[in-house]
Amino acid sequence: MVGRVDELRRLRAAFLRAERGEAGAVLVAGDAGVGKTRLLTELGEFAAGRGALVLTGRCLDVREGGLPYLPFAEAFGPLATMDDEVVAGAVGPRPALGRLLPLPQSGPLIEWEQVPVVSGSEHDVPQRARAEQNLGQLQLFDAVLGTLTDIAANRPVLLVLEDLHWADGSTRNLLSFLLSRLRGQRLLVVASYREEDVYRRHPLRSLLVELVRLPAVSRIQLAPLGPQDARAFVEALADGPLSPEVVASVVERAEGNPFFAEELLASCADSVDLPAGLAEVLLARLERLSPDARRALRVISVAGDSVMHGAIAEVSGLGELELDEALREAVQHHVLVIEQGAYTFRHALLQEAVYGDLLPGERTRMHAAYAARIKRVPQGRGHDAKLAYHSLQSKDLNTALPALLRAAEEAERLGAPGAALRHVEQALEIWDAVGESERPPEHDELLLLHEASHFAGTSGEPERAIAYARSAVQALRPDTEPERAARVWRRLAEALVNVEGTLDEAVEAIGHAWDLVAEGEPSKTRAWVLATRAAILRAIRRREEALHSARAAVADARAVGTAGAEAAALTTLGTLADNSGNFAEARRHLGEAERKARSVDASDVELRAVYFLGLSHEDQAEIEPAIESYERGVRRAEETGLTWSNFGLELRARHLWLRYVSGDWPSEPSARPGRGVSSVVAARLTASWVPLAVARGRFDTVARLLPELRPHWRAEPLIALTTLAGAELAYWQEDFGLAIARVREVVDFLESTGDHWGMAEIRVGSLGIEAAAAQATAARLRGDDVAATAAAADGAELLAMVRHGAEHGRPRSGQVGPEGRAWLARAEAAASGLDGPADPDSWAAAVAGFGYGAVYEQAISRWHYAEALLGRGETRAGKELLLAYEVAERLRAVPLRAAIQGLARRARIELPGAAAEAPRRDRVDPLTERERLVLELVALGRTNRQVGEELFISEKTVSVHLSRVMNKLGAARRAEAVAIAYDRGLLTRPVAN
Repeated sequence: MVGRVDELRRLRAAFLRAERGEAGAVLVAGDAGVGKTRLLTELGEFAAGRGALVLTGRCLDVREGGLPYLPFAEAFGPLATMDDEVVAGAVGPRPALGRLLPLPQSGPLIEWEQVPVVSGSEHDVPQRARAEQNLGQLQLFDAVLGTLTDIAANRPVLLVLEDLHWADGSTRNLLSFLLSRLRGQRLLVVASYREEDVYRRHPLRSLLVELVRLPAVSRIQLAPLGPQDARAFVEALADGPLSPEVVASVVERAEGNPFFAEELLASCADSVDLPAGLAEVLLARLERLSPDARRALRVISVAGDSVMHGAIAEVSGLGELELDEALREAVQHHVLVIEQGAYTFRHALLQEAVYGDLLPGERTRMHAAYAARIKRVPQGRGHDAKLAYHSLQSKDLNTALPALLRAAEEAERLGAPGAALRHVEQALEIWDAVGESERPPEHDELLLLHEASHFAGTSGEPERAIAYARSAVQALRPDTEPERAARVWRRLAEALVNVEGTLDEAVEAIGHAWDLVAEGEPSKTRAWVLATRAAILRAIRRREEALHSARAAVADARAVGTAGAEAAALTTLGTLADNSGNFAEARRHLGEAERKARSVDASDVELRAVYFLGLSHEDQAEIEPAIESYERGVRRAEETGLTWSNFGLELRARHLWLRYVSGDWPSEPSARPGRGVSSVVAARLTASWVPLAVARGRFDTVARLLPELRPHWRAEPLIALTTLAGAELAYWQEDFGLAIARVREVVDFLESTGDHWGMAEIRVGSLGIEAAAAQATAARLRGDDVAATAAAADGAELLAMVRHGAEHGRPRSGQVGPEGRAWLARAEAAASGLDGPADPDSWAAAVAGFGYGAVYEQAISRWHYAEALLGRGETRAGKELLLAYEVAERLRAVPLRAAIQGLARRARIELPGAAAEAPRRDRVDPLTERERLVLELVALGRTNRQVGEELFISEKTVSVHLSRVMNKLGAARRAEAVAIAYDRGLLTRPVAN
């Protein structure tokens, strides 16, 4: 372990923390051959020595498609046969682990028409249309997490995952899920990856950016060895003394890479000149082996995986004795290692070098031989994926096509839509190259396009889902059966409706679908088309048409017995009633929709109904029932594997928002959602945490997130509204001009979308008016009348926008609700301070307005109310300030608490436990607290009058304090007193320019 003492110490420390119940994860990054595996092996031995269960899995480079969850399957494999009651108790009750372990699996099929309306999970082949919710990804994810948690309750667990740069999308999703839920388990997850392989567009890159922000995740960069360590490493490896020239040559050419150094040293003999490049060095080393050994190595390099003896014998054509000797020679020369009875290269670079040196014909023949063996010999899990890979490489497209389709089916069964998508995409690539008679009869290109769109949508790639759906529409022929064509058009509409800016095209698409079935008899397809049409028409505010379609959908659904479509239509009827102010009717429809959808496992429809039910309560400021609905929806999303679905995400976001509003703040917000969703959805969830981060004073985190979220505004305008917290951040930092600019940026963006955001502009504008009022006040205090006038004009302009939004906006329920009225009152109150002291009565109205349960916003309004009262010399300001302070203290709302403390300090109001911290000084401070406050403001250029206004004292009193300060400091003038105070360390703030 030369040169890795610090890295090993950090890993051991991470494990010891996990041993104490502080779960964590470490990402180990480094170039190929830098020593990642060696380091993790050492950690595994250390953990095992302390009684830990060590589970190790490796990702493999199987080129396109990949094997879903491969490293987890390898790591969890031993659990299936382990003679341990704790392990058995953890594994047994979780049938979802059957995707990783040889456990019994079960799961009913449903007809594709039962798939939810908005999620876009409709399928064209009934036997493939399994409900995600029956055996979704989250069920497997929860099973993995639960198993590790249960085992860790008995003994520490170390989970090691190597070579993440080869991980398939499903593995990345599961890893993200696992790391985002590390809490108090006695669990440490360590994952390694080749940094040089994670290029800019590599799928792992964005995941790493997300993971390193999680509080439980740390990162170790395994850098090349320094010259001294590299020299010590080479000398330690040598069997005997080496000449200085050889050592220097190896160290120089290895450039600090331990593997390169080892290979260079192994390939040199008696100071012979070394090859120029690593590949040449590796191949030169192999040239010393016998022809049979080199042939065996070439055969193993083509497998791309660990290979059993029988496969090597068949593909190589070597006799048993010759093969035994060849493999023995390769193992003795440390080229191959034996793992679980199979042979594999000691390092991936060796395999790559050998594979890259193969002649084209040689490579094709070996792939063909592997494919032929796989056809005859069952390979278990991943059989079809391997067959497809080798058949593609050997140009046997007739075999590759059906294998790809079967591999896609297996990936779907395993809850890995990303892998299924890759397989279907490859099938599409070779479709035209396969003769019509050789194609699977149950498939055609239209079906593959339809499936590709479905898998893209369910694997978090909405843009690709749209692209494939459009291609499917283009592939329709005049003789395509109408109902099938309608399903294709509906698939396009569903894909479009989840992406911002494509609603008009979605309307057109669902119109085509409806035209194809409008004159037909009631059917499941017709019912779903009607339900989808109703939801889309409601979204574009064509209320009467939406109402007609929803009622027709209910009638058709009941006629043909498709409860999923009926529930979808009932949900639309409920939202339409809610928009009209018929709340009782709305909640009756939504409740019925929730029950019907749940009865037939149409879980996304169920989530949609629960979401709109919660929104109905929220709009009327019924906070508790709204939170209860959202909590129920979040639980159902997790239970059914739809956490990352459209409404699963929105339920989570609304639930978090109401916790923020009601003052029930989570103790530790998550940085990012798990992978497997689009970057837009990830940004949406991240943005939902930003207001809480600002309120808690985590300014550095917010400042880092805002630029990352900005590019996603166009795709999801709600992100713009949520990241309005950037204006609040600037306000708390007293950069009022930036706060106003950010408000204007959001307003301009919302107006550019062409949608109706009038109601949102009330809150947006209110924040801007508060910043404008603060900027005007600051300008007046420093005597800058021009700046004060400009700030007041900005505030007046925003106030006009707010009033216009309140008058002409389109509330969901038809009238401005309690929240909107509260923000309108706050805007008016803030505007009262644009040209002078704010009006206390206006701020009292704002405080009352937020009394519906908006605890934090009411506390902010109380702070402003107290400030306005102090401006009038009202003694009751202390009571209001204390109430605001109690909320800020309980919520740990750092910026608000600091602002309240500052106001209390200036007004000489005592707050419990809020004694001001005295600045550090070199000597005893001769100044009183009030004298120092006066001098601090004078140092900032304030006049006596301005100091008096800010401290709520008379100008004469300011003059008296200054006279005392100058006497104590021996100064003849104000400026001299300031200079002396700075020299003596009595002031800490810099003088303003």
